[in-house]
Formats: sequence, C-alpha cells, structure tokens
Amino acid sequence: MKVAGFTFVRNALRYDYPIVEAITSILPICDYFLVAVGKSDDDTLALVRSISDPKIHILETEWDDSLREGGRVLALETDKAFQAIPAEYDWCFYIQGDECVHEDDLPVIRDGMELWLHDVDTEGLLFRYRHFYGSFDFMGMSRRWYRREIRIVRNNKNIFSYRDAQGFRKKGGTSGKKLTVRFLQAHIHHYGWVRNPGLQQQKQLSFKRLWLTDDDVVKHVGTAETFVYDGSEPLQRYEGTHPKVMQPRIKAQNWQFESDPSKVRWPLKDRLSRWVETLTGWRPGEYRNYRMR
Repeated sequence: MKVAGFTFVRNALRYDYPIVEAITSILPICDYFLVAVGKSDDDTLALVRSISDPKIHILETEWDDSLREGGRVLALETDKAFQAIPAEYDWCFYIQGDECVHEDDLPVIRDGMELWLHDVDTEGLLFRYRHFYGSFDFMGMSRRWYRREIRIVRNNKNIFSYRDAQGFRKKGGTSGKKLTVRFLQAHIHHYGWVRNPGLQQQKQLSFKRLWLTDDDVVKHVGTAETFVYDGSEPLQRYEGTHPKVMQPRIKAQNWQFESDPSKVRWPLKDRLSRWVETLTGWRPGEYRNYRMR
C-alpha cells in the first residue's frame, strides 16, 4: 500500500495558518506529499520548503480570485494538488492548512487504509471532527459545526473537491455523486477558529472575499481591528490532549478567551437535536456529503 498526502495553502504566515503542523501531523504515514502553494504575499513557499523532507513535493499555483461562487477557488486549488499525485499511490490523504491529526490516531488510520485497500466499493474514509473555538481549550458544539467529513480518498481522478473544498464527490450527474465511505475511529482537529483576534479579523476579511464582494465583506465582518470571539457560543471544554506538533503553538498563545458552557442558552431547535443525538447517535437534518458503507 502506498499513501500520498496532499494539501493547498496561500499566505500561511500572514494569516497564521498552522500549515507546517498540518503537514507533519500526517507525514509519518505518507510515502509522498503534494503541497499546492499559491502565489503569496509572504514567505509561505519558503515555509513549506523548510520542512525539508524528501517526501514533500511542491506545486506552485496562482489562485483565481475572481471566483466568488461559494468559495469555489478553494476546491480548484485542492483539485490541482490531487490531480498532480502520481498514479502509483493507492490512497490520498487530504489535510487542510488549519487541520491536524493526533499522533495516537495514526495507527488506526493506517489500519483502516490497509483493511479496505482491496474493497473497491469503499471510495473514501470518514473522520470525526473536533472544531476548536476561541482557544485551544474549547470546542464548538452548535449545529453549525459539521461532525464528520471525508479526508482520505482513492487515487481515482474522477473524484473531485466539492463546493468550497469541505469534502469530495465523483463525476456523474449535474453536481457529482456522493462517495461511498467507511467510518474511521479517528479525529481531525480543526483550528481555523483559534488564532490571535487581530489575525483572525484579517483572516476573516481575506477569506470572505472568496464568497462575497468587498462591500458585502465589510457588512459581514465589519471594520474592527480585532475579532470578537463569542463566549456565548455553545461550547464544550476540551479535556483531551492536542497533537504534539501543536504544542509549541499552544504554549505561545498570546490572548485570553473564557467561556462557561454551563451558562450557554441553546436554541430550542438545537436542544431538541442534541437530545435526539444523545439518545440515538443520529443528528436530525445533518448535512451528509457521503454514503456510508
């Protein structure tokens, strides 16, 4: 079995993306790693090169910033990386620039790829998610956070990144066909909502431009210099450990964020959904961009 990792990135230093941590978190179980590095306003290319591992291969790209339909440019950059992976690799492990995998999960992930390697009907592998918010101590629990998503797919070039690169589909029909997947008992740690509030505000201003006009960006993000994390957001204190690759970043946290999850008032609809999920494991109305096998 041969495994290729892949990702895309632009302006990682400017907006404080943990791209090095993301790549190195899964590098031990990859035989090859393709990084699509977009033309940046900072030294992102040098940053990726600094990983200095022979598995790393860089594809230099240029983003089409005129594409503002549902963050489509993110999917196109993902596809550039995926399409550049040589045919000799069986599985392709996708990691975004603000995601990491805990080292304790790597054996489970590798075992899953080995187990379903020859099951041709299994087109991808599904992960659980931990979405951190405000700081490394809290996870978002509201219904707006997706619980699961595909992060490993077969090296089948009929597969493509779907919508804003959250997940994958394969060619067929007007919007593609959902992949048939197996569920892994492993997590993706998502840190997109954990960074210094000043940098978070700048990241939001930049990121929203992938969806909106400049005027609409200001309406949604505002003109403040810093982002205000919402302490009333439904959260849960995280009691587990973070990936080792994230420890230096966690120790360097230079802002304060506190929340008391016990005092958060959940909307009635979310309370009912959470109650059903607790009893049955099923989340009513959940978006599922995949078919379970």
